[in-house]
Amino acid sequence: MGWTEFVASWAEACRRNTEWDAFYTDAEFAFLVRSGGDEVLIRVSRREPWSWSTAPSADDAWQFSLSAPVAVWTEFWRPVPRPPYHNLLAMMARVPDFRVDGDRRVFFQHAYLVRRILETGRAVMNGAPPAPAPGAAEAAAAPWIEPITGRYVHVPFRGQDLRIYYEEAGTGQDLLCLHTAGSDGRQFRALLNDPDVTREWHVVAFDLPWHGKSLPPEPWYPGAYRLDTDTYAGVIDAFMNAVGLVRPVVLGSSMAGEICLELAYRWPERLGGVIACEAADRVPGRQVAWSKHPEVNAAAFVPEWVYGLMAPHSPRKDEVWWEYSQGGHGLFHGDIAFYSGDWDARDRVSRIDTARCPVYMLTGEYDYSCTPEMSRRTAERIPGAQFQEMKGLGHFPMTENPERFREYLLPILAELKARAREGRA
Repeated sequence: MGWTEFVASWAEACRRNTEWDAFYTDAEFAFLVRSGGDEVLIRVSRREPWSWSTAPSADDAWQFSLSAPVAVWTEFWRPVPRPPYHNLLAMMARVPDFRVDGDRRVFFQHAYLVRRILETGRAVMNGAPPAPAPGAAEAAAAPWIEPITGRYVHVPFRGQDLRIYYEEAGTGQDLLCLHTAGSDGRQFRALLNDPDVTREWHVVAFDLPWHGKSLPPEPWYPGAYRLDTDTYAGVIDAFMNAVGLVRPVVLGSSMAGEICLELAYRWPERLGGVIACEAADRVPGRQVAWSKHPEVNAAAFVPEWVYGLMAPHSPRKDEVWWEYSQGGHGLFHGDIAFYSGDWDARDRVSRIDTARCPVYMLTGEYDYSCTPEMSRRTAERIPGAQFQEMKGLGHFPMTENPERFREYLLPILAELKARAREGRA
């Protein structure tokens, strides 16, 4: 369809979408979308109908603009875009021809709305229903109780009493699951409920202090949290000792994937192996002031900042978004201080002994923060490490699409189980 026809259909689809009223209060902003020589000015208003103009005048004002050649927008509009054209923030990071000009503060204040407006345009372009696409429904024929036990353990650490919440399921060799920055152990609910895993593995997932159900240790004040490598490794060590884990395999993604590599380096004799997802020896450029900025709602911005790290067709993206909207003030900011700041293992990953601690690395093709190529290069520096790129997955594989993730995970668990039986790990 032509540009004018497309914009008219796009505007009508947005007018019919009741999502906007549920999300925002008193939002007032305008932005320009430029596609080659075509453009549309979109005015978003709580108090009056939105206006869409394909011929804005020089006197029209807007706070920011999204500009790219037609070829870039063509990739973005595809039903399932290839990375990194699947999300605005992904294109900001990885597509040089895509630009966000103007007031980025206003852009990030309204990033969720802008993203959903553009996704509605994608749906219109492809003849799909414009309504929001929630995660996969989980229908139950009758009430049932999940085979997960949750409890608290008090862990002495650096003179403090850490009251740590953890969940567990299954029997067999210990499998310790570590959550991503700014989130908590809920990310592993599918794994904890997977009988193909829990039949032979005792799966344990805990919330780091300050995260999820693990409150900050006394004394504390909001915004004070900041994670570093030694503290992270120390808390994991203290938790493992407190609950009696024996040579666990450690699984983690993102910052937890990074610490998996650190643990393999520090404690090869204590672990049965590590599965480091979305990890590299160094991940620069992900610290962002907006995650703790007083003029930006972190409960909306932080989940948007990570949303584009997932595959566009993953069924549980909204679950990840919701979990990230619940982090405490400054929590994500403090974790990223480790993930993209304190963490730099370029001087030591080559000294990891995979004969004593096997290292497996998995990275999703849609992850533009720690790209598959970054992970591959790191794996090549670790003698004996094994790497796979996970097709159709992104930065949160265990949560965004657990069914696809298990296709990569189960063979690794089987291999680690075989090594343990043979006494090789």
